Amino acid sequence: MEEQTDLLAVRRQKLDALHAAGVPPFGQRFDITGRPGEIRSAFAEGNPVRTAGRITAHRNMGKSHFLDLSDSTGRMQVYLHSKEVGPEAAAIFEHLDIGDWIGVEGETFTTKTGEPSIKVKSFTVLSKSLRPLPDKWHGVQDTEIKYRQRYLDLISNPESRDVFLKRIAIVREIRRFLEERGFIEIETPMMQQVPGGAAAQPFQTHHNALGVDLFLRIAPELYLKRMLVGGFTKIFELNRNFRNEGISRRHNPEFTMLEAYWAFADFEQMASLVEEMVCHLAKTVIGGFVIEHRNPGGEVTKSIDLTPPWRRVRYSDLIRGVKGDWYDISSAARREWCAANGLDITHCAEDFEVTQHVFEKLVEERTMNPLFVTHCPKELVPLAKQNAQDGSVVDVYELVINGQEISPGYSELNDPDIQRARLEQQSGGETQKLDEEFLHALEYGMPPAGGVGIGIDRLVMMLTGAESIRDVILFPHMRPRGV
Repeated sequence: MEEQTDLLAVRRQKLDALHAAGVPPFGQRFDITGRPGEIRSAFAEGNPVRTAGRITAHRNMGKSHFLDLSDSTGRMQVYLHSKEVGPEAAAIFEHLDIGDWIGVEGETFTTKTGEPSIKVKSFTVLSKSLRPLPDKWHGVQDTEIKYRQRYLDLISNPESRDVFLKRIAIVREIRRFLEERGFIEIETPMMQQVPGGAAAQPFQTHHNALGVDLFLRIAPELYLKRMLVGGFTKIFELNRNFRNEGISRRHNPEFTMLEAYWAFADFEQMASLVEEMVCHLAKTVIGGFVIEHRNPGGEVTKSIDLTPPWRRVRYSDLIRGVKGDWYDISSAARREWCAANGLDITHCAEDFEVTQHVFEKLVEERTMNPLFVTHCPKELVPLAKQNAQDGSVVDVYELVINGQEISPGYSELNDPDIQRARLEQQSGGETQKLDEEFLHALEYGMPPAGGVGIGIDRLVMMLTGAESIRDVILFPHMRPRGV
């Protein structure tokens, strides 16, 4: 702690020295011809350039200095000699540290060791860093600091920076993929009077002017379906959802979802659309269909193969694969089997919930490669269309990859009477929980449609090999310090 205090004091002294020399330590506008990584990737010798970045490495050779300037695009080496910049500028340079931002003007050249570089003719101080950066070789290893001070993680850990650049590319490609297929992007309210579209605990607030309680949305589904009623037949929304529930390796209270609806399609077509899209993302952003997850030591811990076509299996067949006579034995016998196999079932769980627990623990969590689980029990999905041949199931899929649900897809229920009955059953008969405006809209006629949801955070986890949702969310929610 004493050493840290001394370092801070030294940097403060250098800040004062810049002020005394008449050099603004926090800079002004600086026009550039390219960012560090861009100049390096398109390097050509002898070009005049202007660039800016953070000093992330410094090799002092007396009157000459080699620096690395870095930003999110990468790094570029610059060479500064006191004879070239002049003694006054060289004196100012002595007040700079690793972590400071500077702008440089010069000409590109290649060093004797073959390193693309910029020979500096002049430099400008843009921002003085008053705190030292994390150690160059170890970066930010403390997960508490990594998540709370993401900016330090991004500065010092190229692997983290790469994950977020890939996330940005994935979201961009999703938009492009859907727009090329005729889908248009919609925006729906984040504050809703009735939180619908999923079974989840919402965050609640109050709007003073209207005098009403409002909820942060748990899903945009019921508003997007109003758009189908309004004649928008191919729509999607990339949105934030909010659920006031637990935090874990796979859950954050604020998360990103894609929902898309395609009039006149069904869940089978939505499954094909999602398979094509995820394979496109893997190929264009990640570079191939095989995704390797590695531990901190770099060893491969598991491998996921996204090569199409993906398996499609009925829910009941997967349950029979766990216990062949599951649907032939009594409810009591099922509970006894669960207890004997280490599955904790609450005494108040309904039969379909017992079966779902078996699915989650013994099928879903053990499935690494893509699997479309189809024809799920109707009790699990109140917004999906009932199967015409088997009234106990609905026409849905649940896409499982990497041991977790990545995407559900439905043949959407568009019968307003059946929809009302399903929502009443889900709400336990509490009519105040029903979205009457949505049900009213359905009575004007919603076309049959396929719908899909994709958890973007979990998708990025799977595609990048991240093991925690906090590794793919820039600023995950955490307990306040000291609590």
